[in-house]
Amino acid sequence: MANKLDTAMWLSRWFTVYCSALFILPILGLHEAASFYQRALLANALTSTLRLHQRLPHFQISRAFLAQALMRTVAISVVFTYLLSIFPVLLFSLLHASTYTKKVLDAKGTNSVPFLRTFLDKLNSNQQNILKFVACNEIFLMPATVFMLLSGQGSLLQPFIYYRFLTLRYSSRRNPYCRTLFSELRIILEHLVMKPACPEFVRRLCLNSIAFISRLAPTVA
Repeated sequence: MANKLDTAMWLSRWFTVYCSALFILPILGLHEAASFYQRALLANALTSTLRLHQRLPHFQISRAFLAQALMRTVAISVVFTYLLSIFPVLLFSLLHASTYTKKVLDAKGTNSVPFLRTFLDKLNSNQQNILKFVACNEIFLMPATVFMLLSGQGSLLQPFIYYRFLTLRYSSRRNPYCRTLFSELRIILEHLVMKPACPEFVRRLCLNSIAFISRLAPTVA
């Protein structure tokens, strides 16, 4: 009761994890899985709204406030409504929910629910790998949106909306993993194409693609 907003976000994140798990593992049937996908996105949208209210409690009608609000929310729920991926939503909710769950357990006692504490400790120890996996997922969803458009399964706005989302992820100060993964993928690809066994046209195509993507990357202060 002393932290109502944090508790509401905690509950909405665990509900997101629950719905996402039932979508990935459709034990209740494929028809129900689709409804759990929508519920997971709605719960994630609720969490994003509460988080926005927590960080920007005083609403202002100004360009600076709206720009800051856009940077904060990143419109992740709107983006993933049109994309066939639930893993970023699931994993982010799981990581954030586990942090507050630890606070709740500490309030109950330092030795309360030991098996749950063990799970949370393992989750926390693998946090960096989980965030890298999420970043990799988000990066490869960009060509997926283009493929969906070319195959007639998406709209023309999808690649542009997702490109905007990805630039915000790339510029994020709180979460540098997207920027780190882009650099690591570039190093790996350049190493592979510079090998003598790589055909010249493949090498030229990859290097031109790297140069094109690098020009699209936003400037990070």
